Amino acid sequence: MTGNHNATAFISDFHHLDKTQLAIAGGKSANLGELSRIEGVNVPDGFCVLTGAFNAIIGTLPVLDSLFEQLSSLNAADRTKINELGAEIRKHIEDAFIPSAIEADIIAHLTKFDAEDAFAIRSSATAEDLPTASFAGQQDTYLNIIGREAILKHISKCWASLFTERAIMYRIQNGFDHSKVQLAVVVQKMVFPQAAGVLFTADPVTSNRKIVSIDAVYGLGEAMVSGLVNADNYKVRNGTITGKNIPLKKLAVYAVKAGGTQQQQIEPERQNVQVLSDEEILKLEHIGRKIEQHFGCPQDIEWCLADGVFYIVQSRPITTLYPIPDANDQEKHVYISVGHQQMMTDAMRPLGLSLWQLTAARPMYKAGGRLFVDVADSLKLATGRQMLLKAMGQHDPLIKDALVTLIEQDDFIKLLPDDSGDAGKGNNETHPTVPPVSAKADPAMIPDLIESNEASVGALKQEIQSKSGTDLFDFIVKDLQHMRQDLFGPQNMAAIMAGINASTWINEKMMEWLGEKNTADKLSQSQANNVTSEMGLALLDVADVIRPYPEVIAHLQVVQDDSFLDELPKFKGGEETRNAIMAYLQKYGMRCAGEIDITQTRWSESPKLLLPIILGNIKNFEPGAGSRKFEKGLQEALNKKQELLNSLRQLPDGDKKAEEAGQMINQLRDFAGYREYPKYCIVSRLWVYKQALLREAEKLVRAKFIEKKEDVYYLSFQEFREAVHLNKIDQSLIGTRKEEHKIHEKLNPPRVITSDGEIITGKYQRENLPEKALIGLPVSAGIIEGRARVILNMADASLEEGDILVTVFTDPSWTPLFVSIKGLVTEVGGLMTHGAVIAREYGLPAVVGVENATKLIADGQRIRVNGMDGYVEIL
Repeated sequence: MTGNHNATAFISDFHHLDKTQLAIAGGKSANLGELSRIEGVNVPDGFCVLTGAFNAIIGTLPVLDSLFEQLSSLNAADRTKINELGAEIRKHIEDAFIPSAIEADIIAHLTKFDAEDAFAIRSSATAEDLPTASFAGQQDTYLNIIGREAILKHISKCWASLFTERAIMYRIQNGFDHSKVQLAVVVQKMVFPQAAGVLFTADPVTSNRKIVSIDAVYGLGEAMVSGLVNADNYKVRNGTITGKNIPLKKLAVYAVKAGGTQQQQIEPERQNVQVLSDEEILKLEHIGRKIEQHFGCPQDIEWCLADGVFYIVQSRPITTLYPIPDANDQEKHVYISVGHQQMMTDAMRPLGLSLWQLTAARPMYKAGGRLFVDVADSLKLATGRQMLLKAMGQHDPLIKDALVTLIEQDDFIKLLPDDSGDAGKGNNETHPTVPPVSAKADPAMIPDLIESNEASVGALKQEIQSKSGTDLFDFIVKDLQHMRQDLFGPQNMAAIMAGINASTWINEKMMEWLGEKNTADKLSQSQANNVTSEMGLALLDVADVIRPYPEVIAHLQVVQDDSFLDELPKFKGGEETRNAIMAYLQKYGMRCAGEIDITQTRWSESPKLLLPIILGNIKNFEPGAGSRKFEKGLQEALNKKQELLNSLRQLPDGDKKAEEAGQMINQLRDFAGYREYPKYCIVSRLWVYKQALLREAEKLVRAKFIEKKEDVYYLSFQEFREAVHLNKIDQSLIGTRKEEHKIHEKLNPPRVITSDGEIITGKYQRENLPEKALIGLPVSAGIIEGRARVILNMADASLEEGDILVTVFTDPSWTPLFVSIKGLVTEVGGLMTHGAVIAREYGLPAVVGVENATKLIADGQRIRVNGMDGYVEIL
């Protein structure tokens, strides 16, 4: 870069900078350069001291090398050491002499300003104001600095602020290398504003991209950032002010002409007056939208108002917004989370997402590594609304309440004239698991359905062996179509709905006739044909095989990798242990946490994942516990049935009521267990596909197109097929996708989000609960007290018998833990999700859908779980 007072190796004016120069100017300076190019946007004049100057200073301080090395070995828990090292590094940088060439450059750039001009000196880090990490407030800012000496001193202070405790901690938490982050410094002429603040081009509370949110205070914006004063807040949508919040404002912070800042009292007559006029608010919205359009994404913009002119002093991407599912049109859409219904809210990789989309009965849209379905069409029709809200009321009441809130807004989804043809069509598409049921349910159909599926999976295993290349991908697509037809076919749906309908009937009628809540829960224990609950009990049987062999147990406690199965035969009882684990994997090894995502590691791929549970079962249970648990649950269910029938016979028309109830109880016990089978069927097939797809990935590794076979997880199914067809892969795409996945993992997926990006949150509509109770959905009756075990990862589970499991969600892979616990609390779930079904099967009081349960309940606290009324108390 060349040019008098414009750009040198160490200095550049803003208008010579743009987003391509992040590495030399840092995020703040690069963004100021971009802003200065937008017509109609005023940016205070100034220049950037580039990273070359920072590197030159660091180069004069070899003592820093060992300090940086020590810093890189620390983690977030080492706060004392971080403080000590940070302070030492800062002192070295602040005390260092600025080389004469750099000092001369800075002074040359200052000569175009008046000697009495004041400046804001701000840090501009190379890892800052990025689309994925804002680093907002991590380095220091100094206002109203006057005179060359003071400016040079504060530039040094900015360089040093790269090593404050908060900046170091932020880099550790976000995985940034301390030695790779460099610092440029913004030197910008001060504006002495009458008002200042921030503007978000998407509402930071609701995420609505159509609403601009403006915070405004008198004087300098720093007073608002520091929490010293309350700010006005204005909401603007499409040139119309839709909301104002005008708090009492007693203080303002103003720049002092001689340098520095001072607090001032605001005159009483201005304390309740809005800071900006309506005309100014709308003008600022227009500027904000212009800046957003330039950068191509929602922006967090710092502004100030001086003598009737708006100046923009910073703009950065808003990094906290959840992405909007992309429908590629201008229609209004209402998306509900698939993950909240499938009990899997973690981010999925592209291969997992795309394969689950192929599995689904209706279109699913991607956003933030999760899948969503669009229910706008159902909400437009009265019948569709009714059916959707009823289904969601059972599935996830928080989704239902969010949809009700959206409907009541009245301006987003308008009701269309209904007719039975369209309404029926809308309803069928409302919920992929509840199509119309035409077949009659007969208990004899269950063994036939199971046998048919076992045969189908067996045939798939044989047939897929001969498939390779693009033929394999085409074969999988065709097989998925057949599987969908079977799963959502009349017989399968009749079997599933028979159990659900019986449960609903029993709960409603027993409440009406006997005043008894959630009766079906007790009757649901130890059902036949529940493949998921059988899986948990079967692991107790594995523990029984291993328990007599102390050598084997000692070895399993120190296992480091998955080769342990081959080592077992050298121990007494090792052969028996190996056979028991292998037999278990033969039947259940396709399962794992987050199993709807094909890229997740299956138990068959990593058997050591099961060891903590097996060892826990050996420790917590006596031999034969599996069959005893089943028999106990069965007896309790049969006793409950008899008790109900006896009570009903005492009522008017009691014999008829008892006969009806008896039939429905039998229907519940015959069919409710089968609710778990379709998921087992899907996951069995996914495992067969995965093994075949990884064989194709291994060919790509051998051809050196990818480094390791797991790299294909970052391609969609179609992209993977294309790579196999063309025999080439875009390596940079895989790298980008890996970075995207890291970002997605940190996002918290919403239950409901609109095409405007607005996140609608629901509430439980219940009263008369104990004060401070955490409200959720009751899914398995009973009240229990015990020690909370907050577990976020199944591999970390260390349970004692009688603990209460508190977690984000449980899919079928968590079932082996259920044999050890006496209650369940989850953040996600509904009446018919897997955790709820198994909790009832095992007779565990359970409350699901408790928002932020894992944050509000501390591990080890005593809690009371009320599975009857749906709340949790911390004791």
